[in-house]
Amino acid sequence: MIYAITIYGEPGVFEALPKERQDEVMTGHGALQEALKARGEFVSMKLMPPTSAVMVEPAKIEGAAPLITDGPFADTKENFLGFYAADFKNLDEALKYAKMISSPIARLEVRPVAWAGGAISSE
Repeated sequence: MIYAITIYGEPGVFEALPKERQDEVMTGHGALQEALKARGEFVSMKLMPPTSAVMVEPAKIEGAAPLITDGPFADTKENFLGFYAADFKNLDEALKYAKMISSPIARLEVRPVAWAGGAISSE
């Protein structure tokens, strides 16, 4: 089953860390990416800052165009920062891999996902 490991945190916290601490956090991500690569296909995405977001809201009147507005939009202190997705045997295995990037500056959520189709390439 495919599981997503989603990452949530406060914007700017990572950037405010001393370089050595940033390197420690990123070492976990590098280790996770290498481990997932060795297992097969996986997806990893880092979202740009919330200030780069654009919202598409449903039209208030039937037949009208959706409303497009600039961001940011989060009403919470934490934002969705990025995610990994890979095929794991079960939740316990997904959690084992998620622990590789656990740190005090972000919260992780692990949940199964259903593939809805499509393909993404960086090329």
